Amino acid sequence: MYSFLQFVSSPIVGALSDVYGRKPLMLLCLVGIAASYLLWAVSHNFALFVFARFVGGLSKGNVSLSMAIISDVTSPKSRGKAMALVGIAFSVGFVVGPMIGATFSCLSSGHREGQWYAIPALFALFLALSDLLYVWFNLSESLPPKYRAKTLVSGMSEALAYINPLDLFQFNGVSGLSSAELQSLRKLGRTYFLYLFVYSGLEFTLTFLTHHLLGFTSMQQGWMFLGIGLTMATLQGGWVRKIPAHKTKSIAELGLWLVIPSFICIGIAKGTLMLYFGVFLFAVSTAMVVTCMMTLVTRIGPESQKGSITGIFRSLGALARACGPVVTSIAFWSVGSTVTYLTGALALILPPLILRYTHTS
Repeated sequence: MYSFLQFVSSPIVGALSDVYGRKPLMLLCLVGIAASYLLWAVSHNFALFVFARFVGGLSKGNVSLSMAIISDVTSPKSRGKAMALVGIAFSVGFVVGPMIGATFSCLSSGHREGQWYAIPALFALFLALSDLLYVWFNLSESLPPKYRAKTLVSGMSEALAYINPLDLFQFNGVSGLSSAELQSLRKLGRTYFLYLFVYSGLEFTLTFLTHHLLGFTSMQQGWMFLGIGLTMATLQGGWVRKIPAHKTKSIAELGLWLVIPSFICIGIAKGTLMLYFGVFLFAVSTAMVVTCMMTLVTRIGPESQKGSITGIFRSLGALARACGPVVTSIAFWSVGSTVTYLTGALALILPPLILRYTHTS
């Protein structure tokens, strides 16, 4: 639900920001995120907690707005490195966040009968409010009035094209492309969606696997995600952002191939050694694929359509993350982890094959 709402709200928030500016919509999203944590902290039942996630999902347009702001303030040549910095930021969050959550879980293990969950929620609220204040006082508007859309009608019609899956996969929201460019975008979109669909399923069920199969505690899971985040941050900060332009496609393809043995190793793991090796390959693949795929996408089409193209890819990613965990979780609890992950590995043969026969400039 959280990812699906992000899929719905991100293009609409983007269309509104094209008319009213990036900063006001960014502040609105951050207020919504803070409100979701406040609702979580005071939730006395599961329904209110679900509503908190509903508010949070609708407010996650801040991610796509961040990408739009980067596109506003960078040149085509520097945009790839800027996108890599976003990947590094996510990796750092992947390092710190799970450890904070695991620490709160351990500290509250003796207080399960009370509202122990309010403490991490209030801490998250503090971070969200700090983020809101930082943006309020330090972020300059990146879209001057002279470059904004004059009316909201065209932007909203384009946003609806991002929400309709039939239009989404066909890139109908993009204009001014040659036939070859359109075909390349469609192939890249299918590659990205299929990869994230299966990838997000493993990411979502990994905590189930480690807890039920290997008996991991919350802190052990936190250390595992710490290792994943450190690997991703190191690779993205020290290597991926320096990849030459002519090697971007080959590195993305290599990353897509690497995720297959990672699924196999995790699926057949009976102990921590095989699991950690699979998780390591998982982290290496993640560091390579997402950044390189987004860089490939930004090279296609005219500059005036870059926002639309990257917006569609973000929508495809959110849709994949909404559907993938549902399908994978059903399979995980129905046929077991081994069959689920091996089937996922088999499905992941398609993305690198599609990418290999995709022409990119």
